[in-house]
Amino acid sequence: MGGDVLDARGVTVGIVDDHPVVIEGVQTWLAADPRIRVAHVAETVEAVPDGLDVLILDLNLGGRLVLDELARLAARAQRVITFSQFTEREMVLAALEAGACEFVAKNEGRAHLVAAVLCAAGDRPYVTPTAAGVLASYPRPDSVALSERERTALLWWFQSMSKASVARRMGVSAHTVEMYIRRARVKYAQAGRPAPTKADMLARAIEDGLVRADEITGYSSAASAPR
Repeated sequence: MGGDVLDARGVTVGIVDDHPVVIEGVQTWLAADPRIRVAHVAETVEAVPDGLDVLILDLNLGGRLVLDELARLAARAQRVITFSQFTEREMVLAALEAGACEFVAKNEGRAHLVAAVLCAAGDRPYVTPTAAGVLASYPRPDSVALSERERTALLWWFQSMSKASVARRMGVSAHTVEMYIRRARVKYAQAGRPAPTKADMLARAIEDGLVRADEITGYSSAASAPR
């Protein structure tokens, strides 16, 4: 959906959490940004409608982890942001592996949640401090080695630059930038760690120490100010 979601009709968001006070708080946070409209609120995942741009999902509903439901929603192309008080490494990794596009800890507050929503709706990666810490500390015996040109192309692409802008900055053609990104995807697929989306690629690059989360500065600054 890309930038058109933000420019044309705003972002429709669903919230699933079994604590009414959390739902009320999140609704208040989101209502402060005119680009966001809450279109669905529930305490279970059974009736999540189609067509939401982003779903904010508590990982623990009624005392039960809903990783299977998260995977089912992600499989139908629903963008899911997990919003959880559980921030252990295994939990963060499990949520991302199940298909969450972002992980936001409940103590990370409004700014990170709103930025994650806007970035997810625009199919742009966003990394919170919690997720960055987990990904950067996770040992990978199957790390992928990228060339410096491949790493640079990925980094500038992650920084919300278009591939054409990356090409101009690198002094190469857009086709060459596409080749760098495609080559990186092939390397991850060959290592058994496929990265079909931009968010997947960013997570892999942070896991392997190829990119630092604090280098991805364009996303939070672009998403922080309502239009």
